Amino acid sequence: MVVSGPSGVGKGTVVGRLLSRRPELWLSVSATTRRPRPGERDGVEYFFVSEERFNELVAREELLEWAEVFDARYGTPAEPVEEARTQGRDVILEIDVQGARQVRDRVTDAVLIFLEAPSMEELERRLRSRGTEDDERIARRVAKAGWETEQRAWFDHIVVNDDLDRATTQVEAIIDPILNHG
Repeated sequence: MVVSGPSGVGKGTVVGRLLSRRPELWLSVSATTRRPRPGERDGVEYFFVSEERFNELVAREELLEWAEVFDARYGTPAEPVEEARTQGRDVILEIDVQGARQVRDRVTDAVLIFLEAPSMEELERRLRSRGTEDDERIARRVAKAGWETEQRAWFDHIVVNDDLDRATTQVEAIIDPILNHG
């Protein structure tokens, strides 16, 4: 299962709540070349890797998907996902839209959920409230969010994150019939 959408839409928050409700889900941890934000821990939120290490992962085809997002690269290590699926675990990926497209093309039984903000104004407000980026970077993220939102048509489901509890419940309702039923 893939939860995707623009930066600041609340993917991490929704997935975090979903995991607390459904601990049987296995969350894939992505690799990234960006620096950790305050409070992020290597191997928990992301695997923080060098450009050189990321290049190795790409060259060895060890990533299920990867994309350059703004000034960093992100990717899903394939082996842990394959191992979890082989063990019969239900896997959830929290990734960007470019990566979701790659998963759609490579994993035929993937279920893709697009998480959308109620408006671009609200998305910008959320990005600003993070306090992690300057005005230029926020403007770039908002501009890209327009393109990402246009991509929602090829997702299996669309959930508007206008209320965190409601959005989490909607995502849970989408994945509930899938869990442990193949």
